[in-house]
Amino acid sequence: MAWTYLIIAGLFEVAWAIGLKYTHGFTKPLPSVLTIIAMIISFNLLSLALKTLPIGTAYAIWTGIGAIGTIIVGMIAFGEPRDGLRILFLSLIILSIIGLKLTSVET
Repeated sequence: MAWTYLIIAGLFEVAWAIGLKYTHGFTKPLPSVLTIIAMIISFNLLSLALKTLPIGTAYAIWTGIGAIGTIIVGMIAFGEPRDGLRILFLSLIILSIIGLKLTSVET
């Protein structure tokens, strides 16, 4: 169950990272509230995952999911660059997450 919590926490990290763009420095009430809710959910699920997963592995995967998701949303929704090097380095993050998962032992 810890891995499920961690993946969902990572997805909520994407939500709050993208939400930050819409808060305009937390001056827009609705996006600000939704972003804070996503943050709370993300951190709560991460803390549940940390009950059994190693901190280094869980944190790296959580931030990796957030980074990958935010980059992909940025490319699709905001027209951010999609050049070959960005895709290469994005792929390396994905490979690193897979490697951490495969070599991780729950405590």
